[in-house]
Amino acid sequence: MRAPDPLLLCEDDLGLVTDLYQLTMFAAYRDHRRGVRGCFELWFRDLPQGRDFLLAAGLEPALAYLLALRFPPEQVDAVRRLDAFAGMDEGFFSDLATLRFTGDVWGVREGTPVFAGEPVLRVEAPIEQAQLVETYLLAAISFSTLVASKAARVRLAAGDRGVVDFGSRRAHGPQAACWAARSAYLAGLDGTSNVWAASRLGIPASGTMAHSFVLAFANELEAFRAYARTFPDRTVLLVDTFDTVAAVEQAAADRDLRFVGVRLDSGDIVALARATRAVLDRLGRRDVRIFASGDLDEERIAAIVAAGAPVDSFGVGTRMVTSSDQPSLQAVYKLVAVEDADRAVRGVSRGKERGNRSWSPGSRPGG
Repeated sequence: MRAPDPLLLCEDDLGLVTDLYQLTMFAAYRDHRRGVRGCFELWFRDLPQGRDFLLAAGLEPALAYLLALRFPPEQVDAVRRLDAFAGMDEGFFSDLATLRFTGDVWGVREGTPVFAGEPVLRVEAPIEQAQLVETYLLAAISFSTLVASKAARVRLAAGDRGVVDFGSRRAHGPQAACWAARSAYLAGLDGTSNVWAASRLGIPASGTMAHSFVLAFANELEAFRAYARTFPDRTVLLVDTFDTVAAVEQAAADRDLRFVGVRLDSGDIVALARATRAVLDRLGRRDVRIFASGDLDEERIAAIVAAGAPVDSFGVGTRMVTSSDQPSLQAVYKLVAVEDADRAVRGVSRGKERGNRSWSPGSRPGG
């Protein structure tokens, strides 16, 4: 029995993180247009419904991919075993083994608002290389932009109240959770629960306590006291396991229990926040802050803010990292110009996509 495979990507895998047709195109371009330079642009066809803009993101991981792209021997052997390349000349595999990206790239600065049809990335390279990288570039920039755009809406809805990314457990996989944390921070969120993102990217880490911890004790107050003994200066109590207001009441009444905040994770956040604030103030806990979470998005946060609920900060997860109302973007990566046999540059018509585009080597997105 073989050992379980965690299916986590590393740099040596990057050559294979692509669609088969990118490799078949690489082979065909190698045979018939080898070295001819092409220009590809990446843009979004349409703005999602209800969106006035997108927030560009993913440029750094895209550039990191281009710099690291290679085919180690085991990856070349994996391509060799594919039926599509049965009988392929050995030179093809030798070219994969020595491949390095040699093109030029221009991109919109991350965190910049962008609009439909506006180039976000431009790749000018030998056409076989420019084609090969399509899949990864689309995935990296489309997903990162999707989450950053959603997070920007959350940030705007919250105003000057704090917002933290709580999406790691509900993201579409561990890698997506890490990219989502980065994109959310880029869009203006204040921190993340994702420890990898906090340590690798310098994002402030944030977290409270689990319902399971409360359930592991005889009663809520015993659990609260235990947690506060472990984290005497950082305790935020999760108070909605049973009766939210009653939990706040008993915690606030215990003069030996030190805590800096309470977290509301379910129910009518507006009503519960008002009741919680009233209890805390009445019992002399005016400095305790109220943190709200639980299936929040920009619309729910806007409603909480508009109602004047005394919520100091929010934790936002599932609906943000999956962009639940718009779970994908219509990103495309298209050839817009290519050299002819005599090295003259001609624009490529995309018909209904964007029409004819003029291009010259070294031109930039938006230029």
